[in-house]
Amino acid sequence: MAVLAATAPALVGCGFADVRSPVPEFMRARETEAPLPEPPPNVKRLVHDQLDFMFAANSNPQNIRVSAPHHEVRGLGWTACVRAEVNSATGKAIGAETWRISIESGTIVDRRRAGAEDNCETESYEPL
Repeated sequence: MAVLAATAPALVGCGFADVRSPVPEFMRARETEAPLPEPPPNVKRLVHDQLDFMFAANSNPQNIRVSAPHHEVRGLGWTACVRAEVNSATGKAIGAETWRISIESGTIVDRRRAGAEDNCETESYEPL
């Protein structure tokens, strides 16, 4: 019983050896494979299908244009820029506005007004 109690801590540690440990291959922990990035989304279709998410009900978006998708800097998703002529909440035309959208698993999950750090001003746009 004493021998078993003395060797148990040493044996338990063997099951958690990492990939760089000097133990036999079968005792090493497996490296986790990085998930594959999603294929580029069809931004035109996504924006068209989710107009109610993109724009306020009374904004009356006109001349909607989208940029090509780009991989997220952090993560596996995509980003794109959307530009449209919109109205304010009072119905007055306020001109062209630009948004940065985040896309994950083929769905727009976030949108926000584009800032200088988003590089939307340098993008080329295609009409929706």
